Amino acid sequence: MNIRLILVRHGLSSFNEKGLIQGRTDDSYLTRKGYEEAFKSGEALSGINFDKIYSSPLVRASETAKTIQKKLKGENNIIYDKNLLEVDLSSWSGFTINEIKNKYPDEFLIWKNNPENLKLESKDNLAYFPIQELFCQANQFIKNILKINLEKNVANILVIGHNAILRCLILSLIGKPIRGFRKIKLDNASFSILNILKEGDEYKTQVECLNQTSHLNKKIPDQIGDSRIFLVRHGETNWNKEGRFQGQINIPLNKNGRNQAKKASEYLSEVKFNKAFSSSMDRPYETAKIILQNNTDLEITKIEKLVEISHGLWEGKLESEIKEQWPELLKKWHEKPEDVIMPEGECIEEVSKRSIKAWGEICLAQKNKDLTLLVAHDAVNKTLICNILGIDFSKIWMIKQGNGGITIIDLFDDPQKDHVVSALNITTHLGGILDSTASGAL
Repeated sequence: MNIRLILVRHGLSSFNEKGLIQGRTDDSYLTRKGYEEAFKSGEALSGINFDKIYSSPLVRASETAKTIQKKLKGENNIIYDKNLLEVDLSSWSGFTINEIKNKYPDEFLIWKNNPENLKLESKDNLAYFPIQELFCQANQFIKNILKINLEKNVANILVIGHNAILRCLILSLIGKPIRGFRKIKLDNASFSILNILKEGDEYKTQVECLNQTSHLNKKIPDQIGDSRIFLVRHGETNWNKEGRFQGQINIPLNKNGRNQAKKASEYLSEVKFNKAFSSSMDRPYETAKIILQNNTDLEITKIEKLVEISHGLWEGKLESEIKEQWPELLKKWHEKPEDVIMPEGECIEEVSKRSIKAWGEICLAQKNKDLTLLVAHDAVNKTLICNILGIDFSKIWMIKQGNGGITIIDLFDDPQKDHVVSALNITTHLGGILDSTASGAL
């Protein structure tokens, strides 16, 4: 049984609007814009049948949940769960970032660079680690909902919460990567979708998208870095549609794939790209050309190291055909891809190493305010995103990359600052809230 978690951050609050730290205070309430964002979220989610709705009991989240609920099908009651409370920042609540920076300079540096090690004093003068405690809280919420809802075959669960607790939920489900808290971004009223599959006694997570904001008439989250890379998977091919392993065979885009690239171009029309890169293969290069159809003066640099994984003798075959000849190897590819070298092909570690090397070269060439387009392949993009998030390349199945999907990475001039995934696998320009692109082989 699969569970689909749709995580929604509350709408704009009074403290958000004033630039104040909120934490666990309940003095912050939804603004008029916050209610509008919640209403738009409800409209966007109205086509999905939810089996359960969970919300933080804090007023800014509960009002967001109630507003969304009015637009949904069915009569599900909202379950208010204390495990969805926002991080407890004690005496910091109500202050601006600059005030905290001036008042607690050492603690502020830890908060910005290594928040898991931030230690504060509670109102009772007891020392505690707010983010570490929040991860425990997130783990308890996950444990509870999986136990309750998998037994009842619940499919779609809506969760309304706050910035920090939702980040901890996401990070816990993908293995809690080191320094991960600062590597993802969640805007007010954004959607993040995670799919959870139970296999025996284990749970497997797939991140379908992060920080989707197009339902708010905001196609692209605000930039927080000094430069930005738009990582796109190429459009659909006939072999994607048929579920054939294409790898390094130069299969061209099909009609739908060209249309996906055109829609990506329209979606990104307001972005003034000044750099462009592509895998040296035809399908990503054609996708890049279509995306840049109104910017034909911009040269697209082809990079050989970004070609798709070589499937060797599997290329051109359907999964059913591979299963007949290599059943155990195919099974291992799905379960432990890091242990597989395809017959006369590559292993995923080789793909990861060459892709990361290419990514490093692209990043070194970035300058302040650069907006870069990079179009590549499923396995290549997945290994890059895993590396950015701090996940081992063996976890590629955790990351979804739809044909024509857009991932946005913010980079900083300060080498001490990690890259930030400001959005992952945006596919709303190709359909609805859920990724409906072909789910065929790589």
